Amino acid sequence: MAASDTIALIGPMGAGKSSVGRRVAKQLGVSFTDTDAVLARTHGPIPDLFAEHGEGGFRSLEREAVRDALRSGGIVSLGGGAVLHPDTRADLAPVRVVLLTVDPAVVAGRIRGGSRPLLAGEDGTARWMEIFQARRPIYEALADVTFDTSHGPLRAVVDAVAQWALASAPTGSSTA
Repeated sequence: MAASDTIALIGPMGAGKSSVGRRVAKQLGVSFTDTDAVLARTHGPIPDLFAEHGEGGFRSLEREAVRDALRSGGIVSLGGGAVLHPDTRADLAPVRVVLLTVDPAVVAGRIRGGSRPLLAGEDGTARWMEIFQARRPIYEALADVTFDTSHGPLRAVVDAVAQWALASAPTGSSTA
């Protein structure tokens, strides 16, 4: 599978990258890889990885999972901070990149009660905003297209991403 056949989903925590990615892959008949799920399956729960290795150690493990997933092709959902690694940003250059966004008021319900290490503390939504604002320029620089997941049925976002994927597919692409 050529790199140009790969579609990476990036964006902040709680934007729906895994949910959208899984459904888009099914709709297009291609593989789906959630790099956070790969990390957890291979190395253990993400909160434990942060506690044991710190954010730097976690990012190194994440980097390997992202590199391998992008090489495998299909639809790849990246963890929110994966784009912080310069090698990952370089690996995203030949692939099509979809940025999924979500309104801060909506994400509060999605992240409440979760086990996201970077949102630990008193006000997870304020911390989410801080992280999103810091990463936003990177997300926007990498993205070929942006879809907001805040409102409406998930099916509408899935259909829009799948339609974009088909319309943007390189000539002779195996994405169908």
